Amino acid sequence: MQNNFDLKLIETKDMNDNTVHFKFDILNEQKLTLIAGQFIRLLFQQDGEEVFRSYSVANILNSCEDDIKTIELAVSWVKGGLATVGLSSMKIGEVIQASAPYGRFCLTDKMWKRYFLVATGTGVTPYRAMQNELMKRIKQGAEVYIAMGARDQSGLLYEDEFRENAKTEGYHYISCLSRECLQCPSDLDLNGHVQTYLKTVEFDLDNDVVYLCGNPEMVDGAFNLLKEKGLPVPQIRREKYVSPPKRKKKEAFTIKI
Repeated sequence: MQNNFDLKLIETKDMNDNTVHFKFDILNEQKLTLIAGQFIRLLFQQDGEEVFRSYSVANILNSCEDDIKTIELAVSWVKGGLATVGLSSMKIGEVIQASAPYGRFCLTDKMWKRYFLVATGTGVTPYRAMQNELMKRIKQGAEVYIAMGARDQSGLLYEDEFRENAKTEGYHYISCLSRECLQCPSDLDLNGHVQTYLKTVEFDLDNDVVYLCGNPEMVDGAFNLLKEKGLPVPQIRREKYVSPPKRKKKEAFTIKI
């Protein structure tokens, strides 16, 4: 069941030249019951109408389902975008309305032998939210592969966290850079797109599951590649990040205080 609530901005942090990590308090002593991988909607006013923009929740949840009192988001700027105009002008302490939870891009109860979690850009945030649940499944015998695609190293969001996780046996982090070489690559890092990595994997068609999250070009390309490799479609979970069409007129963004 979706709920409406107010979020107060309490912290921002630049992740690169185009992406900011936001942290909000949920006001009025409300809490949100969330499953790792779900998203929220931030609500805006445009041309006298309420419109929304969707963002995957980046909180590291204690388990697959958790109650949270703060919300973390990774937001990439879109030139001229409604959310970009509004969020970039927000100051600490200001309030925005939101609704949640939404989405089914979540870990299922079924235990798979190997989890391949593939992302570009802010598409990696659901995997950050899944971190503790994935660690539990590793202890139960699963293996986890996080494959992150970016143009350059600055685009590897939350890289330090994922590389720290990769010190755990059974947890693997693979960066795929398309426009430059990594300064200190591991044995698993490579140059190219995430599809370049997926081409090298010999999938167990009965025991592997793949999650794809990020820009539509990557999601569609990887999906078709995986089908060609014989992976059953129900074992390919997808979530595309698509920008809504722009309206001709935009009203000034308003924030409640």
